[in-house]
Order: sequence, then C-alpha cells, then structure tokens
Amino acid sequence: MTLDVSLDLSVDVVELTRQLIDIESVSLDEQAIADAVEAALRPHGHLEVIRHGNTVVARTMLGRGERVIIAGHLDTVPVNGNLPARLEDGILHGLGSVDMKGGVAVQLKLAAALSEPVRDVTYVFYDAEEIAAVHNGLGKLGAERPDLLEAEFAILMEPSNAVVEAGCQGTMRIEITTVGERAHTARSWMGVNAIHAAADILTRLQGYVPRKPVIDGLEYHEGLNAVFINGGVAGNVLPDECVVTVNYRYAPDRSEQEAAAFLRDFFVGYAVVVVDSSPGALPGLSLPAAKAFLDAVGGVANPKFGWTDVSRFSALGVPAVNFGPGDPLLAHKQEEHVPVEQIERCEQQLTRWLTPGLTEGGVA
Repeated sequence: MTLDVSLDLSVDVVELTRQLIDIESVSLDEQAIADAVEAALRPHGHLEVIRHGNTVVARTMLGRGERVIIAGHLDTVPVNGNLPARLEDGILHGLGSVDMKGGVAVQLKLAAALSEPVRDVTYVFYDAEEIAAVHNGLGKLGAERPDLLEAEFAILMEPSNAVVEAGCQGTMRIEITTVGERAHTARSWMGVNAIHAAADILTRLQGYVPRKPVIDGLEYHEGLNAVFINGGVAGNVLPDECVVTVNYRYAPDRSEQEAAAFLRDFFVGYAVVVVDSSPGALPGLSLPAAKAFLDAVGGVANPKFGWTDVSRFSALGVPAVNFGPGDPLLAHKQEEHVPVEQIERCEQQLTRWLTPGLTEGGVA
C-alpha cells in the first residue's frame, strides 16, 4: 500500500529510502513514484529535468570535460506482505530496500545536493526493469533518446553489497531438438526414442570446462547448463521429439555472435536455435573516470557474473559498473532488507568521487 506519494530530499538518505519503499511501484505501475521523483527534482535549478514516460532524467549542464551516468530503476517485484518499510537495529526492511530503492535514494541525494560536481552527471530513474525487456525504460530511452545516455562512464546502482561489480556477463538461451519416431512402448523396437537421443547433449554438457578469461584484471567464470528438458507424448508412447534448453553465461569479451558461434561448434551435429539473448558489458576499469571511482570507493572490484542493465550502456559504447547498497541474494525475497550503513557509505563515497577536493573525512 502506498502511504505517501511525496519525497523530501532534505531528509537523510536512510529516511529517503524509507519514503521510496513506501511508494508502491510494482512494474508497470510506476507513475506515482515517477511523479514523486520528478516533483522532488524540479525545484533544483542546477538540474535539467526531462520526463520520458515513467522514466525521469535529471542532469547537470556545467560544460565539464567528462560526463558520467548514475542510473537506477524505480520498479519492484510484486508486494509480498513486505510493506510498509520498517527500521530495526540498523537494518531497513521492506520491498525494494535492496532492489533497489536504497540506490535510488543515493541518486536523489546526490542530484539535489551536488550543484557543482567535478564531472557533469546524468541521473536516470527508469521504469519496468523487473519484467520483459520490451518494457524496460532504460532500453526505451536508449532507443528513442540516445542523446540522454551519452557519457564516458556509467554506474548502475544495482545491489552489490556496496562493492564495485564491473561489467556483466552475457546470457543466451538456446534450444536443441532431437527427433525420433513414435511407437507403442510394448513394441519400442519399432520406433526411436527422442528423449534417449538427447543423452549425447547432456553428456557434452557434463564434460564442459568453463572458460575463465581475465578482463581488466578481473576473472570471469562462464557457465553452460541445461535448464529445461521437454518431451513425451503419453505413458505408453515413445516420444518423437525432445527439446533441451541450454543457458550460456558468457564473459563480456565475447559478442552475441561469438557466443552463438561457440554454441554451434560445441553442439556440432545438432541444430541450435537461439531463443533469447542479451549481450555482456565490458568493465572499462582502465578509463580515467573508472579509476578515480575505484579509488574513491576503496580500490576493490569484483566481476559481475549475472546480467544487469550495464549491458545496455555497453551497447551504447558507455563502459559501466554495478555499485549499490544491499545484498543481491536478498533481492525479491519477502525478507528483503539492507544495512543502513551500506546506504550511507554509498552516498559518502559517490559524493567524494563527484566533489572536487573532498577528502575521506569529508573536508576539502
């Protein structure tokens, strides 16, 4: 239940996170939270605020030599008895606390407070990340207003336990079909069992040795796994078709075309049909903005093994990292919760990165 549809950017980042959690924003129902974000940012004269559907963009236009993007999605998975928010013993509980309203609160605080950042900043608050890609607000923005996503570097405030997770791996799903001939199981020699014919596919998967390329000093770990097997006609009929669905998680030094070529080679002798694909994203840690960012947040980066919207930035030629408060293993769970210390630390570290002359203690 939405308790309030307004946001007060003068409160601390933890209280702002609580306000955001209490605005219910399940995917495709983000208008109230997008309205609240837009209304909260409009009074800040150092920002140009642009509305694109239920995506809100706010950016500085200071003519700096470098522009960075800080992005986060406004939507959540469906409510599961985890609203409103509650704060207990330094832990903030509630739907979206991890994925990813803590990160959005950090974005909003930075956008309101930093009128003279050392880099121009584009803050993107987008809708429909948790559902099919066709609805994704960041994807729509990139397709319809790519000028708003021009930058040298991007940070996606996805939960990462407040540690940099660089780039992301690509993901591809394929289907491999084996064909048999129907027959009564009492006379099975009269047919060909298509499910049995899939055994070779599974044997190849069992023997797969993951590739572990090192990119920008980070070791990625690929994965190749059967995720579905579909086949069968009736309890007394040999199946004449079996479909094995395989998911390939591949390092970002491979393109979608290269990933598909690898799979066709790995399953040589079978027809491989790609049914879903999203490219990976290179980490770009050698870039000056990324190096400065790593220095500001402790100099530690891990590879991102899952897929996130940093891939969309990579497709636009913008290297990106994931960096946000919260344990990603708690995302979408009923007991979703985030340590307030992580939210506060993310705000402090990003402020230091964007503020000229600011030291660890916050004094110029």
